[in-house]
Amino acid sequence: MIRTILVDDEPRGLNTLNKLLTEYCPELFVVAGCTDTESAKEKILSLDPQLAFLDISLPEKTSFDLLSELGNINFEIIFVTAHNQYAVQAFHFSAIDYLMKPIDEDLLVNAVKKAVKRIEGNATNHDISTFLHNVSKAQAPQEMKLCIPSLKGFQVVELKDILFCEASGSYTNFYFDNKSSICTAKPIHEYEGLLQDAGFVRIHKSFLVNLRHIKEYLRGEGGSVILSNGKELEVSRRKKESFIESMKEFYKF
Repeated sequence: MIRTILVDDEPRGLNTLNKLLTEYCPELFVVAGCTDTESAKEKILSLDPQLAFLDISLPEKTSFDLLSELGNINFEIIFVTAHNQYAVQAFHFSAIDYLMKPIDEDLLVNAVKKAVKRIEGNATNHDISTFLHNVSKAQAPQEMKLCIPSLKGFQVVELKDILFCEASGSYTNFYFDNKSSICTAKPIHEYEGLLQDAGFVRIHKSFLVNLRHIKEYLRGEGGSVILSNGKELEVSRRKKESFIESMKEFYKF
């Protein structure tokens, strides 16, 4: 049984979540329900939970403040919120799960399964400091950080340091301005969807490029771009128009 704490400022919210977990997630054992950050902090320190469901908006403080005060986080977290002002990118870039109210049972079960798998494998995969950094940069996506899963676990990188991504079958290679690279077992189209609102654009079936590192565009049937490190990448004919539009929007010309 996974020791679990629920934090929600509304008793009704606590009861609803508790009932859902009882019905759909019997592997969890709820040891406490809290309605404010102070009681949540006390229960977390005394009961040593393995998993916590945290409502983001709490009286006086947010659950982000709670996590900052706790410092060392040794439990899994699933955020719950009724508001969408918290940038979805901050969650996705940081590999953090979140649920919107009213909670969908299937999404709940999926999030719990992933959390339990990490707990049982002693492989907590999130970096709370990265997440909190990303929340603070919600209005400046290029200043966010990204958790990239690798064979060893995951690596945290700054978006501004990524030059481009290259497809390699079902894998994606990330290339950085310090000449390093990371290979991850996720296809490039997943990163295209994740990074498209953070200044990245697909210029070719093989390339996803960080617009801030494009220094020159060379005309042609599709043309090509020159990156800040001197690397030249082909722009496919069918991606040319959308690429030019993305450049105009990003650089406001």
